[in-house]
Amino acid sequence: MDKKMVNLKINDISVTVPEGTSVLEAARNAGIKIPSLCFLKDVNEIGACRICVVEVKGAKSLVASCVYPVSEGMEVYTNTEKVRHSRQLTLELILSNHRMDCLTCARNAHCELRELAAELGIDAVRYANDQLPPQIEDSAPHLIRDNSKCVLCRRCTAVCRKYQEVGVIGPNDRGFATHIGCAFDRDLAEVDCVSCGQCIVACPTGALQEKDDTPKVWEALNDPTKHVVVGPAPSVRVTLGECFGMPIGTNVEGKMVTALRRLGFDKVFDVDNAADFTIMEEGTEFLHRIQEGGKLPLITSCSPGWIRYCEQHYPEMLDNVSSCKSPQQMFGSLVKSYYAEKTGIDPKDIFVVSIMPCTAKKYEVQREEQRMTNGCMPVDVSLTTRELARMIQRAGILFDHLPEGQFDQMLGVSTGAAVIFGATGGVMEAALRTVVELVTGGEMKPLEFHEVRGMAGIKEAIYDLPGKTVKVCVASGLHNAKQVLDGLKSGELDYDFVEFMACPGGCINGGGQPLQPADVRSFTDIKGLRAAALYQQDETMIFRKSHENPFVQTIYKDYLGEPGSHKAHEILHCTYVPQKRYRV
Repeated sequence: MDKKMVNLKINDISVTVPEGTSVLEAARNAGIKIPSLCFLKDVNEIGACRICVVEVKGAKSLVASCVYPVSEGMEVYTNTEKVRHSRQLTLELILSNHRMDCLTCARNAHCELRELAAELGIDAVRYANDQLPPQIEDSAPHLIRDNSKCVLCRRCTAVCRKYQEVGVIGPNDRGFATHIGCAFDRDLAEVDCVSCGQCIVACPTGALQEKDDTPKVWEALNDPTKHVVVGPAPSVRVTLGECFGMPIGTNVEGKMVTALRRLGFDKVFDVDNAADFTIMEEGTEFLHRIQEGGKLPLITSCSPGWIRYCEQHYPEMLDNVSSCKSPQQMFGSLVKSYYAEKTGIDPKDIFVVSIMPCTAKKYEVQREEQRMTNGCMPVDVSLTTRELARMIQRAGILFDHLPEGQFDQMLGVSTGAAVIFGATGGVMEAALRTVVELVTGGEMKPLEFHEVRGMAGIKEAIYDLPGKTVKVCVASGLHNAKQVLDGLKSGELDYDFVEFMACPGGCINGGGQPLQPADVRSFTDIKGLRAAALYQQDETMIFRKSHENPFVQTIYKDYLGEPGSHKAHEILHCTYVPQKRYRV
């Protein structure tokens, strides 16, 4: 049923919007920006910061536009002297409790607080606290928190609770002592944080940032005894450009490859190829469970944040989880086995760097379960998209002027199936392209599985295969994953194959992706634009199915044997184990 429409005036401009719309959103529809700080649409709508106040005719005081609904005949004024003075005073008070080392802050070019101060004309802070010391908490493998830069907007706590379900951070104490932390002020490493990094991309200031591992990479690049190999994940090619001012969804694969070479990496490979091996191994595992009566549903294991959540909250479901390593770890394992053997380089002299959309990958590279039989960890350092952008900037590389480059080929060519891994549903679609064709023995057309595409939190589909009806589910965001897992446990839901991604929308919305301000996050379909770029690349690929990748075929024939073989398990699989939710 269509919503009733409401007529109002904002700054004497007539506006018509659906009933229930907030004044802030109505103003945006009229081309008027109301500044805000705590607001994130559908995530954090609490009216706490009071930066977005406006005058409403007849109201006793200024109102927070982000939570104030429109009404018929309402008259709103967003830029009066009273409004401007209130916003400036409020921002000055917020800044009085904020450590302003802006020149050396990791967020100096992406700080919403700094931009807000410029917009509101704050050229001096009368109540500045110049003696505020850093308040660093860096126990987690992926994140550094500095509460001296926290503005108590609560965006991080909202996304941790609402999207990611874990809710491990929240406001502690009261009044001037209020601060964001874990229960009883425990370290983040002691609670069941899944390292997803969604709190980082939600934070408007430098209070939260990923751990910077670029010094380790610079050191390896400058070490003549190290052979340094790098591999970017599928989604990075459609997000890296945002760090250099390009439109959201711009595919910069060629420029990215050139930039990596100019940084000094010895080999630039594509993690897409490892994603194809994931499909071959996971698809084989799925077919084996269907044909041999194994435990169903089979659940994907590509997302380390989801894996950690499962290990802590649903250890009884671990038998359902695929034993496949993630594409990142398969990539490192193949480099330090197949590539090392082919080139005659000692695996211990190979330094593998991955470029990932995900801060949980920093946690994953440290997991002992991933260690190879030759004693090596598959990946030495995992950098986020943001960290790679900083390396490019610090090297003086003019990214937008770079020529198009191509990946080195010893680790294969890319496929469309691997490219779409970056979007929620991509792993499922890639697996179906291979599984359906292997089962039917015929060429499948069309290749697109539209039922598992899109940004819906939970998607379901049923496909008829010879002798078997396959029920699949795709869920992104741990809140949605919890709903599916609870349904599976209770017996209310029944699937054969499930894809989980920790971050809403999948890797395109990972915690290591480029930062976008709340104004963009709230009113632009960032996930949709990034995903569309991946699907566009998929449509242009020569090979669009993992089992058609010539490199995949060659390495199975000459090195691994066949999918699911003993050697394939030795190199490409691992075990996942129950973990305590709270640690000491």
